[in-house]
Amino acid sequence: MNLNHIREQFPTLKQKVHDKELVYLDSAATTLKPQCVIDRLTKYYSDEVSNVHRGIHFLSSQATDYFEDARRTVQNFIGAQSDQEIIFTSGTTESINLIANSFGKQYLNEGDEIIVSTMEHHSNLVPWQEIAKVTGAKIIECPITDSGEIEIERYKELLNEKTKIVSICHISNTLGTINPISEMISLAHDHDAYFVVDAAQSIAHTQIDVKNLDCDFLVFSGHKAFAPTGIGVLYGKLDLLNTLPPYQTGGGMIEKVEISNSTFLNAPERFEAGTPHIAGAIVLKTALDFITSIGFEAIAEHENELIQYGNERLNELKDVNIIGTAKSKIAVFSMSVDGVHPHDMGMILDQQGIAVRTGHHCTGPLMSRFNVPATTRASFSLYNNKNDIDALITGIEKALKLFKD
Repeated sequence: MNLNHIREQFPTLKQKVHDKELVYLDSAATTLKPQCVIDRLTKYYSDEVSNVHRGIHFLSSQATDYFEDARRTVQNFIGAQSDQEIIFTSGTTESINLIANSFGKQYLNEGDEIIVSTMEHHSNLVPWQEIAKVTGAKIIECPITDSGEIEIERYKELLNEKTKIVSICHISNTLGTINPISEMISLAHDHDAYFVVDAAQSIAHTQIDVKNLDCDFLVFSGHKAFAPTGIGVLYGKLDLLNTLPPYQTGGGMIEKVEISNSTFLNAPERFEAGTPHIAGAIVLKTALDFITSIGFEAIAEHENELIQYGNERLNELKDVNIIGTAKSKIAVFSMSVDGVHPHDMGMILDQQGIAVRTGHHCTGPLMSRFNVPATTRASFSLYNNKNDIDALITGIEKALKLFKD
């Protein structure tokens, strides 16, 4: 699938870095923004800026309509039953912290177990560690194979009557592994455990239907799906959300306030205290519409071509070791390169205009699992092509030659 015409819609790619054409291979950290997203953000701040809800003047009513229309767009994009199940947050990190502090703190007790996997991003690990300290619950690690896949049989063994919450990434930000999330949710529910899906990496790569998945919660960030930073989503089953205490309190989520006591609105308002990221939500709609206009089938076909070509080219380099070789994955290549530290590799590639990510990628336990301090990660999106892979290979070869010499 040739998506080169899509590439033209991303103005960031029209610049040079260190006098070289920019090759952007850091989409797992954040995606570039298409012109339609940039234009929509500008239009809001130029012509439409106003606070939402409760305002009776034109601009406020209009902004409220756009804001709530964005909520309905998210609902339809992920297949939620009701727009009341869509809560706007600042991103995946806040969404998981909200679940942990509101749901986890209320639901967990001494000796209960929370299952996470070795490949989790710190945002889907540290919040659970902190809640475990407060409640007396235990963190249980589900291991992964050498190829970077969930050990599904071990997962089945770990599930028991003490398992209360399972929180797993749909797709690994470091490995690109696509986890068998539907099967894992079903298995967790067989043990009456609740399931949280970290969809930060999957939201722009694969179709999500929360009704079919039957997950209890799902979270993602807009900035990994062509939208601005600072906007994210928490999906939760409505009957579950309305049993939870608010994570933060303040204006906009109050039903009635007296000096000594307050009562709260139902979801989603209960979890959206204060002035929200109005522009972020409105522009998130534009970004999701952009994805829909291309279609996940075309995106998957394009990415599969990049995965196949990337594997072929990288495997030509005997000094490059790909970490994460799952059968089902997105176009993410984490590498260790013999004789070259990832940070050195990143700097050498940068001098050639190639943007990659180096470090532990907020997956410390995963680095320990593969006995590496860090990796060089090249992550692709729909605006990348085979020429970008060729440029990456040339850049790695220059780095190897430099260090060998």
